[in-house]
Amino acid sequence: MSEERFGEFVLVRRHGDGHVAELVLDRPKAMNAVSTEMARSIGAACTALGEDRDVRVVVLTSTHERAFCVGADLKERNSLSDAELVRQRPVARGAYTGVLELPVPTVAAVHGFALGGGFELALACDVIVADRTAVVGLPEVSVGVIPGGGGTQLLPRRVGAARAAELIFSARRVEAAEARELGLVDVLVDEGRDREEALALGERIGANSPVGLRAAKRALRLGQGLDLRAGLEVEDAAWRAVAFSGDRAEGVAAFNEKRKPRWPGE
Repeated sequence: MSEERFGEFVLVRRHGDGHVAELVLDRPKAMNAVSTEMARSIGAACTALGEDRDVRVVVLTSTHERAFCVGADLKERNSLSDAELVRQRPVARGAYTGVLELPVPTVAAVHGFALGGGFELALACDVIVADRTAVVGLPEVSVGVIPGGGGTQLLPRRVGAARAAELIFSARRVEAAEARELGLVDVLVDEGRDREEALALGERIGANSPVGLRAAKRALRLGQGLDLRAGLEVEDAAWRAVAFSGDRAEGVAAFNEKRKPRWPGE
């Protein structure tokens, strides 16, 4: 396993052959509250991971024992002038869009508090694995703002407009069992096993074709919100991008020869 640090608060670990990258939120003294510096580091790490053709899946984790991420650093926000807040906004957005726009599958490993921007980082991932200590929510209206890291758009895409409205307007926190029932998280595991299970899922995903994974994610994301006919056109374009690839040829050959594929990644 290799490690690379992005600023003081973000760490990237590459596991095994490097196909599974772990993006680690590492600001434990502040329960991973996202400061300007931390947001900039998340964005930079995502840029590097997106450009690394060896990476097939990214798993987002936390080093804090009782929190995934408690959202924006409100102590820092309280010290900013209006002009400073305007200048800070693109940096903050860059963290959330950085995770959202990763071209490979992403898995969040959530335990403890995942609130506000912390939950939005998880929502930006394709799959959320949570343990039974997880508490999630978007409480921004309770402090006079709105979810600004994608929450008003990502949450209704997960749970529907009415359910998202109830959760955002009430600002309520949702514990793990209900979160799984409502679809706020996808996989519920025993306490303390969220990272382990998310990395295991990452390994299963990472064993598949890198060309296929990127194309499938592109089709899934671009097709959201389109009518069926338009969505099928998106899917067809993605299919054409992989149908004549080296990965497709290797995958078919490996299946017929009853062996594990050796993906060329092109």
